[in-house]
Amino acid sequence: MSDPTATLIARLLAERWLPRDDHAVRQVLVDAELRDELDRRLAAAGMRLLEHPYAAHVAVGVARAQENEVFGSARAWAASNLQLDRDALALLVVLWSLLVLPKRQRQIARQESDRQQDQEQMFAELKPVPIGQDMVEPINERTLVADFGDKLGGKFRINLSLGALQRHGFIVRRKERIAEGPLLDLAFDYERIASRVMDGALSYVVEQARLTQAANADSIEDDDVADITEETPEAQADV
Repeated sequence: MSDPTATLIARLLAERWLPRDDHAVRQVLVDAELRDELDRRLAAAGMRLLEHPYAAHVAVGVARAQENEVFGSARAWAASNLQLDRDALALLVVLWSLLVLPKRQRQIARQESDRQQDQEQMFAELKPVPIGQDMVEPINERTLVADFGDKLGGKFRINLSLGALQRHGFIVRRKERIAEGPLLDLAFDYERIASRVMDGALSYVVEQARLTQAANADSIEDDDVADITEETPEAQADV
């Protein structure tokens, strides 16, 4: 006998995350009865569904009620069950702040803007809020090392941490660029963590890193323009 809920749970455990537009995931997210059944069966195993309306993926995590038994059983509270050291966890928070936090702020602003337009236009067409990683520019690895190397153990330690975070699906690395991975948006509870980042000790370093990233992007564009203008007539004719 087919059991779609059991199949979905098994897929989430085996694959670790599923895209939000997956057929089974989409059914659960729009059907209240299916969602209640999924939540009930996950809770029976001490787990919960990790999802956010603006996140592109869903996953499963430890339920709130079981967090103390799972993560607090050792001498020191464990931040996760992934065996990440303190440097890697600190880097994970920084990357979440630089990639997910600005994306979420833009998504919320976009939704509020669309809501205002809907109120002004009786038959306004509802536009889906973008949820992909393309909403935020990837982070240059050299910039990351320059900004946080002295705080996170230097280039070697950061490279080790980036490798671990990539293996766990938090980030994607391409040509020395760091982009959001499937699990990064689900790693932290935005409603609980965002204010701590924006109002806490990270607010200054994150703002400085954003400014540096924007400056580097402008510099790269200027270099590209200079390269084009310096091409020989023959090369320009071939284009």
